[in-house]
Amino acid sequence: MANKLKIIPLGGLDEIGKNITVFEYGKDIIVVDAGMGFPDEDMYGIDVVIPNISYLVQNKKRIRAIVLTHGHEDHIGALPYILREINVPIYATRLTAGLVELKLAEHRLLDKTKIVTLEAGESFHAGCFEVEFIRVNHSIPDAVALAITTPIGKVIHTGDFKIDVTPIHGEMTDLARLGELGKEGVLCMLCDSTNVERPGYSDSERKVGARFDELFKGCDKRIIVTTFASNVHRLQQIINAAYKYKRKVGITGRSMENVMRVAQDLGYIKVPDGVIVDMNKINGLPKNKVAIITTGSQGEAMSALYRMAFSGHRQIEITEGDRVIISASAIPGNERTITKVIDELFSKGAEVIYERMSQLHVSGHACQEELKLIHALVKPKFFVPVHGEHRHLCKHAALAQMMGTDPANIVLGENGRIIEVTPRKIKLGGAVTAGKVFVDGMGVGDVGSVVLRDRQLLAQDGMIVVVMTLSAEDNSLISGPDIISRGFVYVKESESLMDEMRRVTLESLESCHAQKISDWATIKSRVKTNLSGYLYKTTKRSPMIIPVITEV
Repeated sequence: MANKLKIIPLGGLDEIGKNITVFEYGKDIIVVDAGMGFPDEDMYGIDVVIPNISYLVQNKKRIRAIVLTHGHEDHIGALPYILREINVPIYATRLTAGLVELKLAEHRLLDKTKIVTLEAGESFHAGCFEVEFIRVNHSIPDAVALAITTPIGKVIHTGDFKIDVTPIHGEMTDLARLGELGKEGVLCMLCDSTNVERPGYSDSERKVGARFDELFKGCDKRIIVTTFASNVHRLQQIINAAYKYKRKVGITGRSMENVMRVAQDLGYIKVPDGVIVDMNKINGLPKNKVAIITTGSQGEAMSALYRMAFSGHRQIEITEGDRVIISASAIPGNERTITKVIDELFSKGAEVIYERMSQLHVSGHACQEELKLIHALVKPKFFVPVHGEHRHLCKHAALAQMMGTDPANIVLGENGRIIEVTPRKIKLGGAVTAGKVFVDGMGVGDVGSVVLRDRQLLAQDGMIVVVMTLSAEDNSLISGPDIISRGFVYVKESESLMDEMRRVTLESLESCHAQKISDWATIKSRVKTNLSGYLYKTTKRSPMIIPVITEV
């Protein structure tokens, strides 16, 4: 059908992060956001997770633009990997564009990429689409919702948002414009579901500023604050508190330093003269005159706070004279690493103030009453909940029904599943390739499910290597078998088990010799099968077994 809009989420559904959505009509495609995700605990060695963009690569000649709602990593983090495959213009607000430029420069892609900067309230054309930026509040400045005009009607994509009537920077979410669009008629809305489980309204960011004031006032200790590097509002409030109480500020952590530089250059952070000092000079100042802003709010192993906690930081050593403020909530899956860092800070004698104990973080996502307000203003005919795990999407669908949306007009999407929209109907269609691509060091996509499964097996049960030397003439055993254990048992303490493994290996070789089996693959397979069965029966463990044959 010519009058069919296809909406294809390639990430961001049934998960937190990795947000990317494709809008397709006729020969034209636009892509909204290009985010990365964090690896799960069992993804050993994986640095980041990015969406599978096979569908975009196959259709790259039809892509007119990548449109970014804001500058968080779960919305821009995959851009360098996508732009290696697809060269299309990027449309973003000023701060988002500044953060993207920094990221692309690191990957040597900046000169090859066209970045178009717009303000909230402005719009542009991309193929048959017209896209308008609408101001919203979030935990980073310059966040926008999108009003996408298609040949069959308007689609609203809220991006990540909240309604903060007292924002640190700029104005509150443009409810008036959303209401105007609602009156004009909105065909479909895609809306942030992250906080749909929380009743009421999200707190204003200014609440955290008031708490910083309390913690800085009268404190005679060195203050170390960690938060999300991209939370520019939070950084401004920490600097304000430090300046008010006559403290010098040190910045540590690569991402924190980068964001501070971009935000200052663009005027989103205002720092009084002389407040920020070089980290190399920070130890020469009285501790009660110092505040340090650092990365590490999620317990990341390479972050500055982690290195401080575990005595690996070049300039800062945690002591009893420190007050450490953790001004962030845990991203799902990071709770254990954060707890590890907090415990280590306590063991060093530091005073640690973290979110569970004090109001040091407010969410950047809309709670139930804010979501209801958006639904009431926009009044979309069709609704697709996005940006959340499956329970969030289900709860948001129920909230939309409560606000009067016909259940038949609500679709719960899946990553890779095509949502087909016509003026009269919305439904799930076919599927395109989607999923996770793992980034491990310089490798992108070379670690697949098989490699991950091997890593999990090695982490859980270890590895046994069986080395055998066979005769080239008749495959008889010349030397060995030598058993090498890694991560399974300590050889000296398990000599009897090692002897039994040699016995099982010898029996396997003898049976192959008796049956005149000379194929190495078959010999290895038999050794592996028999050893695996014996070890599971004896130890209830299944180490990876690698038979190695050399020929003489």
